[in-house]
Amino acid sequence: MLQDPKTPRDILRQIEREEEARHRGRLKIFFGYAAGVGKTYAMLQAAHDAAEQGIDVVAGYIEPHTRPQTMALLEGLEQLPARQLLYKGVQLREFDLDRAIERHPQLLLVDELAHQNAEGCRHQKRYQDIEELLAAGIDVYTTVNVQHIESLNDIVASITGVSVRERIPDRVFDGADQVELVDIEPEDLLARLRDGKVYQPRQARQAMGHFFSLENLTALREIALRRTADRVNRVGERSKQSSGSDYYTGEHILVCLSSSPSNAKIIRTAARMALAFRGTFTALFVETTGFASMNRKDRDRLRQNIHLAQQLGARIETVYGDDVPYQIAEFARIVGVSKIVIGRSGTQRRLGLRRRSLSEQLATYSPNLDIYIIPDRELPPYRPRPVPRTDRARPAVEFAKCLGILLAVTLVGIGFDRLGFSDVNIITVYILGVLLSAVATNGLVYSGVMSLASVLIFNFLFTQPRFTFNAYDQGYPVTFVIMFAAAFITGSLAGKIKKQAKQSAMVAYRTKVLLETNQMLQQKQEQRDIVSVTAGQLIKLLDRDIVFYLPEDGSLGQPTLFSSRSGAEHQDLLDENERAVAHWVYKNNKRAGAGTSTLGSAQCQYLAVRGANAVYGVVGIALESDEPDSFTYSLVLSILGECGLALEKELLVQKREEAAARAKNEQLRANLLRSISHDLRTPLTSISGNAGVLLASADSLSKAKQKQLYGDIYDDAMWLINLVENLLSVTRIEDGTMQIHTQAELVEEVIDEALRHLPRHSDQYHIDVQCSDELLLAKMDARLIVQVVINILDNAIKYTPPGSTIVLTSQKQGDMVAVEIADNGPGIPDEQKKRVFEMFYTLGSDIADSRRSMGMGLALCKSIVNAHGGQITVRDNQPQGTVFCFTLPAEEVTLHE
Repeated sequence: MLQDPKTPRDILRQIEREEEARHRGRLKIFFGYAAGVGKTYAMLQAAHDAAEQGIDVVAGYIEPHTRPQTMALLEGLEQLPARQLLYKGVQLREFDLDRAIERHPQLLLVDELAHQNAEGCRHQKRYQDIEELLAAGIDVYTTVNVQHIESLNDIVASITGVSVRERIPDRVFDGADQVELVDIEPEDLLARLRDGKVYQPRQARQAMGHFFSLENLTALREIALRRTADRVNRVGERSKQSSGSDYYTGEHILVCLSSSPSNAKIIRTAARMALAFRGTFTALFVETTGFASMNRKDRDRLRQNIHLAQQLGARIETVYGDDVPYQIAEFARIVGVSKIVIGRSGTQRRLGLRRRSLSEQLATYSPNLDIYIIPDRELPPYRPRPVPRTDRARPAVEFAKCLGILLAVTLVGIGFDRLGFSDVNIITVYILGVLLSAVATNGLVYSGVMSLASVLIFNFLFTQPRFTFNAYDQGYPVTFVIMFAAAFITGSLAGKIKKQAKQSAMVAYRTKVLLETNQMLQQKQEQRDIVSVTAGQLIKLLDRDIVFYLPEDGSLGQPTLFSSRSGAEHQDLLDENERAVAHWVYKNNKRAGAGTSTLGSAQCQYLAVRGANAVYGVVGIALESDEPDSFTYSLVLSILGECGLALEKELLVQKREEAAARAKNEQLRANLLRSISHDLRTPLTSISGNAGVLLASADSLSKAKQKQLYGDIYDDAMWLINLVENLLSVTRIEDGTMQIHTQAELVEEVIDEALRHLPRHSDQYHIDVQCSDELLLAKMDARLIVQVVINILDNAIKYTPPGSTIVLTSQKQGDMVAVEIADNGPGIPDEQKKRVFEMFYTLGSDIADSRRSMGMGLALCKSIVNAHGGQITVRDNQPQGTVFCFTLPAEEVTLHE
């Protein structure tokens, strides 16, 4: 089959991944099936081999084994001192992450990958320490046993009867660059135990009586071999995909999330299935109306299960509804799920009837799906226990509402009875009352009580004999039953609709916040505006304080605090400890802080604002109570993603503008070089030629001829000086270093100063100055305005024939002073007027002399005048010629007595 050609974007991403991999450290895991197989020994031997090849090797942390042969291999290797921590009166040794990063060897040895760090360390798990080392570009050798891999925990526990608490995510094992299986026969391992080479004799006897049995070791060895083989297969698949092979699988595994204690086992089973089938893995949580009343213990367990599913590579999704089987089936149908993994659910009985289990209902809704039920014999069927909600009204208040509604409908019923309405109409009024009570109160019990009370009151007041609970009509008991059922069902449905309406309103509000964020960010261009919008939307969604950090010069700048409560700002969220956590998130592109396993003592949870390939900021969310639920957290990530895209777009715009400015400067430089190489040749040739004539024939030349040659040399030199001045001014304007120091100056004096610097042959022209009789003061930098007048006069002299008249006038126009320079030359064509102020644009004229202008004079004049807050224009003179006019801000003349 022909492969689709790679697009330039694919090639660019591959190059970026390869570049990132070159700067990232490499991880090698020495993998075994039990303690004592020789993992640490093999790691130390490999370290010595690397050291002999000239690699800088350091032992960062080696577990202090009692095995002399292993510990002897530490000789000759540099060792980092362990970090000493005091925990509950016990001195603990921990790996010193900061010292390792500061030492920054080529290869670092860190034993026990699955170790859980003591309180006070930056990370809760050692594998997180190693991930930071790899991100810093340090190669790492480490060790781990099969029972510490997350997805295999349940299998190992069922074999050995021991549940291991120290575990690593499968992604860490699968993402390693190398995995070396350290394997010995189980009989040999048992022999080592008996010889005291693994544990002390007493510990060895205990171990052989429990965990280290031949059956257990054989089973663990088989699992380790299979897991290693699975990793080899996945490496092969990744290699096939990177080489362009199109691998596809239609399997999509869906696991259902819950707060059940057995849900973790179900998630691990589903992860292994997705791994075996090489399919997509999705974890689905159905949020019902009872989610709000879930107790804290169940919420924490649900959050742990969601985190476990994320660690095992699942994509987390959330849907809403009280019919859980239907929601699961519909989601599976829409996204194309092929297999559903659920736990065992016990059947319930209501009113003596057996209710179908979750698996039976799923099979009814989705008969074509494969449904896998994972039993758990160790745990009883789970029944979540709701906790009383603090936002509910007290029962006395709720019953008072029911009593009021019941009194009202009774009065209406009495009115209907006196008006002669039938019993059917009165029954309808009581059903309406039950419906109103269901809307006004929270809880099914109130609807039930209201239904029963309605039946009894109707019987007492409106059936014969009245004011008794007897009834003469034989059909009334049936009527009462039907009335009670109708009232109760109606009230139940109204209560459910009310809850669903609240839930829908909450979902709609969250979705609205997300859509608003997208629209608002698209309208913002400045970085600060983007940050302000993002923080405002997060506050609207979470009602928590937000801290936002933006990068400056490769690090984080000063934080900005956005408070969720007007007038209340928690300045403790900006202290050095919080900033250190934010800086770590920025450098490592991972979340940290409160509610995480990294630097969890912080008050905020810090999240990176990511773009395609970079971090554009860090957001801190103050967690004063529980973390946001999974759906809200996904919305937070979506908002931060939108913010990252907006910041990336703004950065790209800046880079595009900088690139355009650089291109413009390059074009300017190229034009300058071309102009200099062409236009400077004539005056330089004239100067050198005239000087040569004077040197060679000075005695034979007449005084008049010598004076003419000196004059030509002077004119050419002045032309070059004027050109250099213009070049320097243009350069200062382009790089933004021109400093304008304005003050009040007399316009007449500035014009007189400019006339003193005109070229020598200007005496061939009639230059007439007509200044206003009043004193004209303008706010200007006199040095620069003199250059403007000189450039315009020089331009008039170049492009008009000798004997022409040039008139300079100045007058006040409102709050501006206007200076006009008019000539009676041939003028400028209309199509060229709009371009005369462009850089390097020159007029084609037969009148201009051989030293053609480089086209910088008028462009420089426009830049200077605009910088003063004025304008420069050109128009035709009447009856012929050209008028240049520029304006400057006027200053009032103050007279002192």
